[in-house]
Amino acid sequence: MTRPLIISDCDEVLLHMVAPFKDWLEESQGVSFHLEGHNFAEALRWQASGELLAPPDIWRMLRSFFDNEMDSQKPIAGAVEGINTLAEKADVVILTNLVDHHRDARAEQLAKVGINARVFTNQGPKGPALKAIIDEYAPTRALFIDDLAQHHASVAEITPHVTRLHLCGEPMIAHAIDCAHKAGHAEARIDRWDEALPWLLERLED
Repeated sequence: MTRPLIISDCDEVLLHMVAPFKDWLEESQGVSFHLEGHNFAEALRWQASGELLAPPDIWRMLRSFFDNEMDSQKPIAGAVEGINTLAEKADVVILTNLVDHHRDARAEQLAKVGINARVFTNQGPKGPALKAIIDEYAPTRALFIDDLAQHHASVAEITPHVTRLHLCGEPMIAHAIDCAHKAGHAEARIDRWDEALPWLLERLED
């Protein structure tokens, strides 16, 4: 018998990413980090010269962070309790945009903070990956949680019946990112888990 399904992102939904990434860059990599929205191309500058990092250097920094610094990522306030409360009423899986060889490390990282869930890795828009997950689970209903508007747009296009919540739990960037709710691609935008959880539970029980 199938159950409802929660498909949740990880970074900035369950775990802080930008904040520890910034600290690591500035303390050990000689890089200044100032992010508005999610425009990484203009966020990273060499401290010595003030020059922007070239795209290959940005990707190298991101890979190194996820290879070596994932333990520095701490839970978003209320996220562990929230996602585990949802897991009492639904299956929960994590759909995270990381390269595939980080999947097991992500699952272990989440387990360490008390979130035990199957992890799916993805690169690019999340709509196709989410559809494959739904095809496998055949849930009675599905809810998607992510911090980036483009993923809500992708899911809305491919699986419009999925309920979509835009949640960005990182105050450093929440004010600056595009809003999927305003764009018409998410049913709501709620950036705090203590407010998001009642909304999600209500949608599960409808």
